[in-house]
Amino acid sequence: MPVLGDRGAVMMTRPPSTVKAAMWMAGWLSAMLVLAVAGRETTRELAVFQIMEMRSVIGLILLWPLVLRSGGLALIRTQRLGQHILRNTVHYASQFGWFVALTMIPLAQLVAIEFTMPIWTAVLAVAVLGERMGLWKTTAVALGLFGVAIIVRPHAGAIAPGQLIALAAAVGFAISVITVKVMTRTESTVAIVFWMLLVQSVLGLLPAVHAWHWPSAQVWPWVIVISVCGTFSHFCMARAMLYADATVVVPMDFLRVPFTALIGWWLYAEGIDAYTLFGAGLILSGNLLNLKGAGAARAPAVRAT
Repeated sequence: MPVLGDRGAVMMTRPPSTVKAAMWMAGWLSAMLVLAVAGRETTRELAVFQIMEMRSVIGLILLWPLVLRSGGLALIRTQRLGQHILRNTVHYASQFGWFVALTMIPLAQLVAIEFTMPIWTAVLAVAVLGERMGLWKTTAVALGLFGVAIIVRPHAGAIAPGQLIALAAAVGFAISVITVKVMTRTESTVAIVFWMLLVQSVLGLLPAVHAWHWPSAQVWPWVIVISVCGTFSHFCMARAMLYADATVVVPMDFLRVPFTALIGWWLYAEGIDAYTLFGAGLILSGNLLNLKGAGAARAPAVRAT
């Protein structure tokens, strides 16, 4: 239940629940998988700046009924405007890089490189949020990253520009995740998503107008899909952060790597082999260990009550 803080800010309190966090992350995972496909199809015709602007504006329209239902303008009033602007400027740049890399490297490779994000997230979570990297969390991250490395298997020689862009986007996404975790202490989920869409709409307006090309009838459905998935995926992520630490939530997203590899193989004939399957197995094992460790850590507190 929301309660008022010292300065009238809304303090969001939720009892920890790994199960609820996992359920919300399942929503995030599904939306991001669909978003990857929609993004690839849309970038065949439209510029990235235009796609991002349309996604933000349409997302605001889609979110507005939820804003009204949750309390209207009073809910989205904030004392953290600077943090919203900082977080969404970084996220906008990272998202732009992600869409650009999507056109340059295979889907599975893009998402795998993106999953260097837990390294930066874990470091920031310890430094900024005071979270602890225990044995279970460390093992989960290590297995996940090892699985990603097996899937990517970078060849000798120069690193492709698309890989560097994807890596830079991963660092930006980690900053965004940590900022969301901080803001869930005082901001509602709807407010966080609302300010994300509003700030990014303003940031991308001029570049989008410069690159504007009216979408064809074939690409409009993909634009709508991007808007829906791009908006409510972040709603799911923010909700998951209410119920678990960032170092618990983020490793759950490792499952996106094998699923994306399967989609790339199914829709775009991108290769999938024993290395990918083995890496996926390590990623799944890391997630199971992470969830088991989180449950074990909370069990004594439950018995004590």
